[in-house]
Amino acid sequence: MKRYRNRRIWDFEHELNMVDRDDDVKVRKVILGIDGGTAHTVCICMPFIPFTHHLPDPLPVLARTVAGCSNHNSVGETAARESLEQVMADALARSGSTRSSVEAVCLSVSGVNHPTDQHRILNWLREIFASDVRLFVENDAVAALASGTLGKLHGCVLIAGTGTIAYGFTEDGRQARAAGAGPVLGDWGSGYGIAAQALTAVIRAHDGRGPLTTLTNSILDTLKLSSPDQLIGWTYADPSWARIAELLPVVVSCADAMDPVAIDILYNSVHELASSVKAVVERLELCGEDGKDEFPLVMVGSVLEANKRWDIGNQVMSCISKHFPGVLPIRPKVEPAVGAALLAWNFLMKHSHQEALGS
Repeated sequence: MKRYRNRRIWDFEHELNMVDRDDDVKVRKVILGIDGGTAHTVCICMPFIPFTHHLPDPLPVLARTVAGCSNHNSVGETAARESLEQVMADALARSGSTRSSVEAVCLSVSGVNHPTDQHRILNWLREIFASDVRLFVENDAVAALASGTLGKLHGCVLIAGTGTIAYGFTEDGRQARAAGAGPVLGDWGSGYGIAAQALTAVIRAHDGRGPLTTLTNSILDTLKLSSPDQLIGWTYADPSWARIAELLPVVVSCADAMDPVAIDILYNSVHELASSVKAVVERLELCGEDGKDEFPLVMVGSVLEANKRWDIGNQVMSCISKHFPGVLPIRPKVEPAVGAALLAWNFLMKHSHQEALGS
């Protein structure tokens, strides 16, 4: 194992290794699944399940840990690495495992948009884990899809939380994505996008450039500000995506109260989210030539959860089903971090089968 700059994070391993040596304990193999987003990062540690066994329901989880943002585009590479390493170390420590127990790691993180992103993160993981550990790096949308399909990469996933992305896979391995380019390039439909439009509407109303809206008092009360002018200082003091996205419930509440500006913002978000899914489905022809073939659509994220009168997820599904009557909506029973662990398990199983065929 290579020495690494954050070696103190792994000090717990020395004590566990001493116990194992004294008790002659057989090392239990584990898999780490990590879902790294803009708001937080989740790691689960699950035992390695032999390929001859059926996956149990529910899946056994030895430990679950949470750390901060791991999107390098949002917080920078150093902070992202620290969050990822800390969450993995904490999960292993709580499960009574060490890095020598790890069979595979699947890191599914937002901000992985190009093979260069994957290679950079893989090289960093290689500094932490032994050379025989199987490492997989994917966009966080891939784990979200796997959370609804038990690790199988087929269908489409729509994530709408702090950010948003639509991602799809065909059974022969083709893939496509839409949105997910971050707030500057227009993640409209996301929690950040909805909240940013609400803040803009308040400023426009204050200037006289837009209609009056109950968003003004609701947002000011939530932030404990006295004037829309103060929103400028509040926004740029810390313009992190997650902080602004936290205003989403305020927008939904105003829409529930029939504020026309808030309703218009949410209708726009529904259109944006549905159009992202439509773009992916059509590029991959998931719906078949006649547009009626069945395909799974996994829906994940706080924006898509039911909110009083306004259920954005159902509104999005209503739009999509008009174009694709064969769409099968799935609300995952497990979180994306479990989906990442299932991905790793499936990758290992395929590799094992390929080795068996080649021998």
